[in-house]
Amino acid sequence: MNTPAHLIFGAAAFAKPGQTAVTIGALAGALAPDLSLYLLAGWQLFIVGTDPQIVFRVMYYSDAWQAIFAVDNSFFVWGGLLGLALMAKRPALVAFAGAGLLHLALDFPLHNDDARAHFWPATDWRFISPVSYWDTRHYGGIVGPIEMAASLLCLGVLWRRFRTMPPRVIMALAGALQVAPFIIWAFVFGA
Repeated sequence: MNTPAHLIFGAAAFAKPGQTAVTIGALAGALAPDLSLYLLAGWQLFIVGTDPQIVFRVMYYSDAWQAIFAVDNSFFVWGGLLGLALMAKRPALVAFAGAGLLHLALDFPLHNDDARAHFWPATDWRFISPVSYWDTRHYGGIVGPIEMAASLLCLGVLWRRFRTMPPRVIMALAGALQVAPFIIWAFVFGA
């Protein structure tokens, strides 16, 4: 799934009005499994100046990058963190780990050749799903609009839950980030 959708779903599942630490924990956990990709790709694209085709068609699939993705996308790592957070009775950490696990659960069935090793360190096996959230060769043209609709539904839930302006501004930004790529590509390709 797209990262803004993960943020929206994580917030819908775990964020709580009046509990800022829990809400921040939910957003951070929803982002964390994708953070290494943003850091690695951002460094290569904007600091080193590597061609995007090299970054996303070669470096993304390299053993070094996949080893990093295996750690921050491991059900075992996130499940262990959730167990520790529950034992310690730390609501913000529960929200963090829960949103991270939700991120993995949503990604697992929606990645084809870009799948991650979700069961590290037990195995480097990757589930190559026949369905992709973005690749039209693997139903991305169907999954993308479903992701969009579900994100907008979750934003509606969040809008009702959070009544003050700061969270609503963040929701509007997340919604814009989720919707913008669809609008841009529709404009570019005339769809």
